[in-house]
Amino acid sequence: MDAPLHFIEGGATIDQLDLDKCVGPCRIISIDGLQPRALIEVAHLGEAAQTIEPGDRIILKTGWSKFVNDSAIYRDGLPRISEDLALWLAEKRIGFIGVEAPSVADVNDIPEVTRIHEILLGAEIVIAEGLCNLEAITLDTVELFALPLKPEGSDGSPARIIAIER
Repeated sequence: MDAPLHFIEGGATIDQLDLDKCVGPCRIISIDGLQPRALIEVAHLGEAAQTIEPGDRIILKTGWSKFVNDSAIYRDGLPRISEDLALWLAEKRIGFIGVEAPSVADVNDIPEVTRIHEILLGAEIVIAEGLCNLEAITLDTVELFALPLKPEGSDGSPARIIAIER
């Protein structure tokens, strides 16, 4: 999980995160058929885009974790959040975004990584990357528990993220 300090000078550290953003109902938005290096746009959210509210927790279920053992695809071909989608999510003031890919942006494009993280973290959106086992989720809404370790002053942390279907 990333804290604002990860890309925002003077931003909150992982131990200062508002855990209300990390625990509670979470929308699972399935996006099928993404090709390597695809940009995820607002249109990919489909009908879910019409009902996203401030504070929402969102996980993008893309199936990308199936490539975790093929680093050439998993890391270098990851689908990523477009600048338009990042700005849209920030404008909507969501609280949490989770992705299966190891980053919300192209890890081989530092300006893109910086821009997308600055938009999301600057809007105080908690970012969780590298999620797995989302194929086990069958519902559109789950109860989310995304709790990072609490290393004081850190810009990020591993987290145990659990989605409970109710």
